[in-house]
Amino acid sequence: MAKKGKKKGFSVLWILLLILLLAAAAVYGGGVYYYHNHFLKGTVIDRIDVSDMTVQELEEQVQDYFLRIIERQSDGTTLEEDIQGRDISLGYGSTEPLEEILEQQNKWLWFLPAEAEYEMDGLITYDEEALEERIQALSGFQSDFAVAPTDAYISDYTSENGFQIVSETQGNELDYDLTLEAIRSAVDSLEEQVDLDQEGCYHVPQVTSDNEQLLATLEKLQNYANVTITYTFGDSKEVLDGATISTWLHVDGFEVELDQEKVEEYVATLRKKYDTIFRSRTFMTSYGQEITIDTGDYGWWMNYGQEAVELAEMIENGESGERTPVYYQTAASYGTPDYGDTYVEINLTAQHLFFYQDGVLILESDFVSGNASRGYDTPDGVYSITYKQRNATLTGENYETPVSYWMPFNGNIGMHDASWRSSFGGDIYKTNGSHGCINLPPSVAQELYSYVEKGMPVICYYLPGTETVKQETTTEEGADAQPAAGTEAGSGTSAAES
Repeated sequence: MAKKGKKKGFSVLWILLLILLLAAAAVYGGGVYYYHNHFLKGTVIDRIDVSDMTVQELEEQVQDYFLRIIERQSDGTTLEEDIQGRDISLGYGSTEPLEEILEQQNKWLWFLPAEAEYEMDGLITYDEEALEERIQALSGFQSDFAVAPTDAYISDYTSENGFQIVSETQGNELDYDLTLEAIRSAVDSLEEQVDLDQEGCYHVPQVTSDNEQLLATLEKLQNYANVTITYTFGDSKEVLDGATISTWLHVDGFEVELDQEKVEEYVATLRKKYDTIFRSRTFMTSYGQEITIDTGDYGWWMNYGQEAVELAEMIENGESGERTPVYYQTAASYGTPDYGDTYVEINLTAQHLFFYQDGVLILESDFVSGNASRGYDTPDGVYSITYKQRNATLTGENYETPVSYWMPFNGNIGMHDASWRSSFGGDIYKTNGSHGCINLPPSVAQELYSYVEKGMPVICYYLPGTETVKQETTTEEGADAQPAAGTEAGSGTSAAES
């Protein structure tokens, strides 16, 4: 009984093995038959995977083919458009090359991947001109749809934010050559869709917000705009800051230049507003009468050219702070009056001089001024002490006259001691005056010399109605009662009137 069971089991095993062999043979034979007219797996023709496809199916695929084109809209969303195969006469020029591949493939090894790629020029054909027309008709090439990209740039200056970078925009304007290349490639491969954004078919900004040169330019502009320079003119202040400086900047590409002409114009406005030289002034005389003086060279006088240069350098160096202009000449104070309350007052009509210090009368004296009969009248006007010198020698064409205290204020005209005179004031100047200088008693000249300093105002004026008369006396030998023609000078100085 045991042997019979063993034999029966052995027979079942053989039956099962036979069934498996027959099934495998059937599957294998079916594969051989199937791949008789189907391309083996792993077969690629002109970049198209044709695995398990027949030639007829490839033809049908081409006939029904359309390419979906994904485009970018200006708001960042997408738009889809299609190109139909029939619109461009898409098809196979001949199926013979396909048939040849089928015949040559080893269908007996159908169960192994073929891993075969074929490049066959001209296998798929289409109307090139029709394709280009369809591409040109895409929305991305239409003026009412396409928006050109813009470069990142630096904004105009604002008081709230200064200068800032305005980011670039991508737009949605297609590059024709890149688009044509991408769509041709998609059609050649019978791809179902092409994303023109992913394929990089759009025009792009040339300058982006992270551009190193743009960032460097922004830094330069900000350095300029962060400058604050304050001028103080007495009680008035002029503040120069980014709001103004920003209008003086020129940007050429990535280069920043400060407009020197604009700097000069600004300095010119300061000069016009605050310079007082050669301007009319009112003056309250010691006689209680206010007068207007139009002459003289006293006052604030800005060195316009040098100030513009130094101001530009300060801005370019990014320096902020207080600034005092460069001056040719300064005055006692800003505002009105600019001569302040320490000055020498000279009434040429009364032939009388006053010296005020901090508004307090310190010294007064008669004097003798320029000889009116010979045309040597002392000019009126507001001037300043040019310098002061001890033991100067005033020289003329035919004489030399030493003085102990020399205080010039108007070119060759100055105040000095006149030891050769025994009388001062009155109408001596009309016939026996100087060449224009203010002749003072020696003791007065000495005292006045101790008070005055370079730059101190000297106010000369004529005031009718204040005349005084004094008896003219004979001068000492060597005096200038009959001055020779010509000029006199302090030793080592310009010519001066005695």
